[in-house]
Amino acid sequence: MKGQTVSKIRAWAATAPGKPLEHFEYDAGALAADEVEVAVNYCGICHSDQSIIDNEWGFTAYPVVPGHEIVGRVVAMGPEAKGLKIGQSVGIGWNSRSCMHCAPCMSGDHNMCGTAAPTMIGRYGGFAERVRAHWAWAIPLPAGVPMESAGPLLCAGITVFTPLMEFDIKPTSRVGVVGIGGLGHLALRFARAWGCEVTAFTSHLDKAEEARALGAHRVVSSKSREELGTIAGQLDLIIVTACASLDWDLIIGALGRRGRLHVVGMVPEALPVHVGMLMQQQKEISGSPSGSPATIAQMLDFCARHKIEPMIQEFPMSRVNDALNQFREGKARYRIVLKNDF
Repeated sequence: MKGQTVSKIRAWAATAPGKPLEHFEYDAGALAADEVEVAVNYCGICHSDQSIIDNEWGFTAYPVVPGHEIVGRVVAMGPEAKGLKIGQSVGIGWNSRSCMHCAPCMSGDHNMCGTAAPTMIGRYGGFAERVRAHWAWAIPLPAGVPMESAGPLLCAGITVFTPLMEFDIKPTSRVGVVGIGGLGHLALRFARAWGCEVTAFTSHLDKAEEARALGAHRVVSSKSREELGTIAGQLDLIIVTACASLDWDLIIGALGRRGRLHVVGMVPEALPVHVGMLMQQQKEISGSPSGSPATIAQMLDFCARHKIEPMIQEFPMSRVNDALNQFREGKARYRIVLKNDF
């Protein structure tokens, strides 16, 4: 093994739903041969962290250490870890391990591995001084991507970048983004830098000016049937980042020929879809999880090239409960990042 691990790792943990996070210390054991240990510098807060803390999905095992938008430096490497070096800046996102031998992994779809290990589910996450991951999931940060703002790119960023890569979106494409929040504000920046014509859908028109500054060519109200009707049949791709119920007939109606509605937000209900709306113009509905290590690396290079960063608010990790309260109240603009101050 290269580098030095610590015997005890200090963290912030939830011990029950609805309770403030508390100081927590755990023994990480021996570093696995194919793992790296990363000293955490920054960790973003995502809605999935809140869901795990509050047991919204019904499987949280307490105590739980949240955090999966992690940026730090490699401090130890197992003997089978490859491609990294001690002191290197890396990021770890939603997943921290996959099997590396199944068909999805061998095809480059590591994020679809049936045994992929989420960073904060079944293991301890990034609201901590250190965290561990398989070497392939510790993604090197390129020059030009600041450590303090890189964390949200590893979850929110890759989630909205993946459809641009997966569906052969071109600079001539017309892309809509539903929901201007942690994911949506990055989707606007990515789509604009991609060269697309960008339409922002928002339920809060007080965000219109900011949406244009983030890259939108036009802004429409997701609640107005009249406004949605003015863009009927115009868009090639609509990325839904909102976790909300919408007028799905009108949203799908904004798609043009062979258009695609792609959902990355945790919409709370089944989508009521009339098949006839899809068939005539051969429209599609899809969804995707996060992204593979290779796609994360490509996204980070794209961000470095186009100087794309998330808008963040920084809190010391010791004020994690204040940060979570601000996040719960919907006051984050647009992502909160915790700075390790253990």
